[in-house]
Amino acid sequence: MRIKVILHIIGGLLILLGFSLMFPVIVGLYYGETDAIDFLLLALFILPSGFVIYYLFRSPLDIRYPEGFLIVTISWLVVSVVGAIPFITTHTLTNFADAFFESVSGFTTTGATVIMSLEHVSQTILFWRSLSHWMGGMGIIVMSMAILPELAGKMQLFKAEVPGPMHERLKPRIRETARTLFWIYFSLTVIQLILLYLNGMSLFDAIIHSFGTVSTGGFSSRTLSVRAYNSDAVDWIVTIFMFLAGVNLALYYQTFRGKVKVIFKNQEFRVYTGIVLTFTLFITINLRLNVYQNLYQSFKYAAFQVVSIITTTGYSIVDYDIWPPLSHWLLLLLMFIGGCAGSTAGGIKIIRIYTLIKKCRLELFKLRHPRAVNRLTIGKDPISEEVSTGILEFFFLYILVFAITVICLTSYGVDLISAISAVAATLGNIGPGLELVGPLNSFMPLPNTVKFILSGCMLMGRLEIYTVLVVIFSGFSKK
Repeated sequence: MRIKVILHIIGGLLILLGFSLMFPVIVGLYYGETDAIDFLLLALFILPSGFVIYYLFRSPLDIRYPEGFLIVTISWLVVSVVGAIPFITTHTLTNFADAFFESVSGFTTTGATVIMSLEHVSQTILFWRSLSHWMGGMGIIVMSMAILPELAGKMQLFKAEVPGPMHERLKPRIRETARTLFWIYFSLTVIQLILLYLNGMSLFDAIIHSFGTVSTGGFSSRTLSVRAYNSDAVDWIVTIFMFLAGVNLALYYQTFRGKVKVIFKNQEFRVYTGIVLTFTLFITINLRLNVYQNLYQSFKYAAFQVVSIITTTGYSIVDYDIWPPLSHWLLLLLMFIGGCAGSTAGGIKIIRIYTLIKKCRLELFKLRHPRAVNRLTIGKDPISEEVSTGILEFFFLYILVFAITVICLTSYGVDLISAISAVAATLGNIGPGLELVGPLNSFMPLPNTVKFILSGCMLMGRLEIYTVLVVIFSGFSKK
């Protein structure tokens, strides 16, 4: 393991992070808040440190796959620790466990929070939380590839971070791919920002919620989340853009090139849309019969929360803790499914779930027709045995990590429903769960040890488990 190579890249990331700390400084100065000073001092420390590390350990970057996994894992830990510092120095949070949890939740686009009332938090901190979302949604490493020339062509870093079982290059060079993804991501953010602003949100709130939606993060500037605006237009704009954020970004690239039919022919997109419509229908009926008298209200609440949960955004416009058990379990199931591969959404991913279902159907078919020759395909594309086996392994590890973590939480006295939903919400990068960690509650009452455990879940979920487990168990030889 070549420490020099790792430190060189960490130095580059610290430079990027140092520059990003200047944006809250601008916000703080605009609103006349003293928190801007804390961000400025931190930036003045991080930037020179980044430059020193970057140039002191400069070396040719022939990164190997094991090093790629380690670099990505360390990078996310470093940015999470640095991102936690302002919460403590501004006295927004009082201990490192809470600050680290909030920072990890931001950068991993989870949206779980330990802050009880956002109305008492400075605009500077609110902006930093959402900016960490926006940066984490695109991916710290992927964003750096679009900026730092030394990282161009490092596919192993790209694979270690971008969600999904298969990674598609939009351009011949990985740096061009990263830039293309970034501009698609940026464009969606700007379009939503304009629409929210034109429909009654302040510019600041429009920025916050655009960052939180397109990154599928879910941090808001209001304790009541999107519900606080009491606006049908805002609710539907956020619903639509959450849905769009859950789609593979590569499909937007094809659409912008004039290949509009590609998005509708894509099997994963069709399954994604089908799941959203089906779950929305079932929950709408369940709510209309048991909770609300108005069909439109039932449909709007169901559509918003289904899209919010499956895309792992975590915004809410209603306290779904009061919904019937059927709706609870349907939402809990969506927490595991997640959005499309290649999107900013978390969870297991649509393509994996769909492949597993087709794999099961194929095995049942083989039992009935042992001499038949049949291949596993998604649409017209064949799926190799290596990919299908990898998906099965990922699913097993995901459920194993989930089960072990739930057991750990219950050992600390957390009730079973809260433990299950808390782990599902953090491992799937969703945010709020049910009961103790429901949409109107926070993770603040949990013990500090539990917060560290759930922070680990958020990192593992964002890096798709394998990346972190490879670092923990591989032992990284020098060869």
